[in-house]
Amino acid sequence: MVKNLSAAHSLVSNWVCELRDVDVQNDRMRFRRNLERIAEVIGYEISKQLEPADKEITTPMGVTSCKVLKEQPVLATILRAGLAMHNGLLNYFDKADNAFLSAYRKHHADGSFEISLEYMSCPDLENRVVIISDPMLATGSSLVKSIQHLREEGPFRELHIVCAIACTVGIEYVLRAEPK
Repeated sequence: MVKNLSAAHSLVSNWVCELRDVDVQNDRMRFRRNLERIAEVIGYEISKQLEPADKEITTPMGVTSCKVLKEQPVLATILRAGLAMHNGLLNYFDKADNAFLSAYRKHHADGSFEISLEYMSCPDLENRVVIISDPMLATGSSLVKSIQHLREEGPFRELHIVCAIACTVGIEYVLRAEPK
């Protein structure tokens, strides 16, 4: 399922507008902060889909039950560009485990490219919820290759993809590769 948070006007659409604006793009701090804010909103939206658990706590007035996340997700990011979004997700999933991948396009003289993934560090992923962030989904090639490498580390149970900007071509490519 694809959820476009810019379809209806909200602050997210303001931040995406600034990400795309050539005059604002040169303000690196604003650019990173907008990516972080977008990821925070998306993290909140994802949290509503994750399984809750009841937890008893003691308050000044006595014992009560409240809902908490049943388990913490693994936050995966594609280095370097995804770090600002990773930080935004960490602001909401502050007890999450982390995974890092270095995927990039390696261009050839004829104009073609291949995706190179030189590094990956991640915890055990078996039966876990994985949230992967990549600010720009263009062709989908680096994201799909990153997901494939994560799958080799263990069969995770659930996958959420977080992007600030996505092209239709990239979305369709990812949906074909990851139809769940």
